[in-house]
Amino acid sequence: MKFSAKQIADYLHGEVVGDPDVTVSDFSRIEEGKPGTLTFLGNPKYTPNIYQTEADIVLVNDDFVPDKPIRATLIKVPNAYSALASLMEMVNQQSGQKSGREEMSFVSSSATLGENVYIGAFSYIAENAQIGDDSKIYPQSYVGENVRIGRNCIVYPGVRIYHDSIIADNCIIHSGAVIGADGFGFSNENGVYHKIPQMGNVLIEDDVEIGANTTIDRAVMGSTIIRRGVKLDNLIQIAHNCDIGEDTAMAAQVGIAGSTKIGEHCVLGGQVGIGGHITIGKNSQIGAQSGIISNTKEGSEIIGSPAYPVKSFFKSSIIIPKLPEMYRQLNALEKEIAELKKNLSQRE
Repeated sequence: MKFSAKQIADYLHGEVVGDPDVTVSDFSRIEEGKPGTLTFLGNPKYTPNIYQTEADIVLVNDDFVPDKPIRATLIKVPNAYSALASLMEMVNQQSGQKSGREEMSFVSSSATLGENVYIGAFSYIAENAQIGDDSKIYPQSYVGENVRIGRNCIVYPGVRIYHDSIIADNCIIHSGAVIGADGFGFSNENGVYHKIPQMGNVLIEDDVEIGANTTIDRAVMGSTIIRRGVKLDNLIQIAHNCDIGEDTAMAAQVGIAGSTKIGEHCVLGGQVGIGGHITIGKNSQIGAQSGIISNTKEGSEIIGSPAYPVKSFFKSSIIIPKLPEMYRQLNALEKEIAELKKNLSQRE
């Protein structure tokens, strides 16, 4: 599928600088640009590449002014990176249209499928499940009893969605994710663990994306809630009864213990661990590998394990390599003080 610079500019409401009729059929990185592709310049450090790239079209911010001639046609937009994302999403939607049931899939007679739904081979849609219009269930996925999936959702191969889970509209769940498995609930009586039945469910609101092999446990009672716009990377564990606030993003290998509440617009770096029954204030920024064991205030910027404020962490990081020398100096000072005290006592 080919698009001209003019067509792309019209779609993005951008301005063409160069040949409006040049066409592209693929995307490329600016430093690896090839003829017939579109790329973008979003980070100023890649500016030298725009003068060398062989890509035919480059998206640039509308305040970009070249220092020398550029072979490629430019399309000026307010935000090149956002424009690229919008363009790629449009192409992805046009190229990924699937509908209908493939052979060897199973759909219960009591399940309800909307219009233009796709069910891939070897998928299993259980009793009373509901799948909304234009949603896609790729091969080898499991949709359990009473599960509700909204409109325009994508469930990639090998996803497991346990009974009673609710997934709203425009959600994406990547391969290997497990939604609604039992939470880690046990009572210890005389050294023996007894399972506590997990009677709740998982509720995922609109526009959520869940990465590959991420697991979200069902609640003991009530719901584990992933609120609108949350973005979860691969290999994340969210325990029972957690509540993840709107538009929060988490990088890979984050682990969140049970009944923890994460505020809206938070960002968690890779391998962050958060203890149970605590609250993370909205707009918090938590650095990679941080360990959080207590509540954080709104707008916190913290890092470390246990975590503490970013500025304090970096000040400490500068001091740590100097500790051996400081220790030697401290010992020397202690000896000098002891000697001075001895001399003073002798004079008295």
